[in-house]
Amino acid sequence: MQDTKPKAWLVDDARFDAHVLGGPEHPAYHPERPERLVAARAAIAESAVEWSTVPARNAAPEELVRVHDAAYVDSLESLRGRSGYVDPDTYFAPRSVEAALLAAGGAVALVDKLLDADVTDRVNGAGPVRPVSARQGVALLRPPGHHARAHQAMGFCLLNNVAIAAAHAIARGKRRVLIVDWDVHHGNGTQEMFLRSPEVLYLSLHQFPFYPGTGAAQETGEGEGRGFTVNVPLSAGGGDDVYRSAFEQTVLPVAMEYAPDLVLVSAGFDASLRDPLGQMRLSPEAFGWMGKKLRDVADASAGGKIGLLLEGGYDLVGLQAGLAASIAGVVRGEAADIAQSAETPEDVAHAVSYARRGWKVG
Repeated sequence: MQDTKPKAWLVDDARFDAHVLGGPEHPAYHPERPERLVAARAAIAESAVEWSTVPARNAAPEELVRVHDAAYVDSLESLRGRSGYVDPDTYFAPRSVEAALLAAGGAVALVDKLLDADVTDRVNGAGPVRPVSARQGVALLRPPGHHARAHQAMGFCLLNNVAIAAAHAIARGKRRVLIVDWDVHHGNGTQEMFLRSPEVLYLSLHQFPFYPGTGAAQETGEGEGRGFTVNVPLSAGGGDDVYRSAFEQTVLPVAMEYAPDLVLVSAGFDASLRDPLGQMRLSPEAFGWMGKKLRDVADASAGGKIGLLLEGGYDLVGLQAGLAASIAGVVRGEAADIAQSAETPEDVAHAVSYARRGWKVG
């Protein structure tokens, strides 16, 4: 029987596991822990996808300073070989800087693979031309990134992986990069980095009010970037029906109108019903449904090019189940239906009222 497994790219590296509070030799508990990747790798193993490995590599300084201050990048070198905290939430261990540079470089490498799907390849430099087929990818990155600001580590994050990846796509000539952030926490760092840019549409669904305190609906961008930040702040307790309404009334119409040429997902799984750090109530199926809808966006304008970059998710069962469903949606194009709201939730209507100023929504 012919193998019908879809193909996709995978970024993973055992060196990500060395980012552990206290260091590998004296590990201590922290919610952002190596066991998260054990759960994520289990989701990869059960995925019925043919994975092609993308080696992680150190991000180059010029790739980092597209979004981070050069002085901040230089300052990270002083943390090598040491342990401690940069703020009450964000630790570093002797090999954390190594892991962060590899995660950022892995995100860039994934973008290169996705963009090169438009390039043809000749076997052994001759013979028939064959298309490079894999247009979807997953990056199992640690530490996560979306809270890292241009000049500051924050919220478990040292370098902003998804922002570095998006800036690399722009450097390669893309002019409409969509970042959808469904982590339960607002990605303040990502928003700040592209606040004035029309080349990146940052669209976030998140619990609000909640850490880090940003992400109100009226935060819509500045200058040339006005309208290219779309926030959908949701009250604690929101479930599948609320997220579906948010997607159908805001996320999807805005994304389709924007017509991105690359889709990146800040894929946190801490909006899961099981997660200890959030108060949302998403089922695993909701992550699959959202993933499938974003795959549809990528298919419509980006040639199917979409990457999932791991952010949060601190219950291991919820992380594994949510990621597995997301992979099915994004790579396989398969997702179960989820609950639907009879009426538009008030939070969603509020977000629509601001998004409507720049987009055809609601």
